[in-house]
Amino acid sequence: MFKRSLTFVTCSDEDLAEQAVKFGNQHEFADMSWYPGHRKVLSRKDDRVPVNTSGNGTYDFIGFRSTPTLALQTTRSAEDTAEAAKNADGKCAVSQVTTSTLALAAYGLKNNGLLFTGYPVIGYQDKIQASGGCGFGSEDGLLTACPWDPRIKGSFFHQTTISIALDKVKEFILDVQKLRDLKPSALCGLELYSGILMRYVKASSAYLGKPSDMLDFDITYYRSRDPMTPRLYEDFIEEIEQMALFKYNGLPHWGKNRNLAFKEVMKKYNNGKAFLEVKDRLCS
Repeated sequence: MFKRSLTFVTCSDEDLAEQAVKFGNQHEFADMSWYPGHRKVLSRKDDRVPVNTSGNGTYDFIGFRSTPTLALQTTRSAEDTAEAAKNADGKCAVSQVTTSTLALAAYGLKNNGLLFTGYPVIGYQDKIQASGGCGFGSEDGLLTACPWDPRIKGSFFHQTTISIALDKVKEFILDVQKLRDLKPSALCGLELYSGILMRYVKASSAYLGKPSDMLDFDITYYRSRDPMTPRLYEDFIEEIEQMALFKYNGLPHWGKNRNLAFKEVMKKYNNGKAFLEVKDRLCS
């Protein structure tokens, strides 16, 4: 059992390509949420502190809480309408409100378990690492629900997550920024889903472990309930996906990708052949 000190800081993404490579070594529990359409990045400065440090903070992330069902349905309906009307600017405006609201509410952080009074928020590991009370919400006849609950036709999205070696991260981010600059509003929809979450992962000797220190890029975006309906600016997201996988030889997350991501994937792992041999032996 130990304590952590957490501070969120928002700044311009102008030097993100440089900072992303360094930031993971500056804070033990670092991550970043990149809002490319808004040219902003939310950095998580999160470190272990002595257990006798004053503070009893908690983290109950707003996006993972039980939410009034009507609000979830209204939000989804508004996004469906914007998609149908190809209104990227409208999505930008809504996402600006969304990110500002989350920031004002400190993303669900509370210094004493009741109120947010300012950064840093210091609390025990289990209360800071935990990030959502949705699973513990009371049954209320679906007056409230988890945002992704399929019974209410609320949020519906897809996630693409790809790990890129740290020594290639700078060039990848610069490429995404160049793409963004062609049409900034094309990526605004990502801000409705907390932007591009960037998480640091260490190298591992496990058969399917990361062959080097890497940065996960977790991209969450709108998904139509009609599989034949293309997303607004779908080509921008798919260009990012293809750059990550093929230009920068990224590793796909095993549960957050489309079939395309796994083309010849085992060749990207140093011990991929050994893993398949063990799998075949155990499954025979």
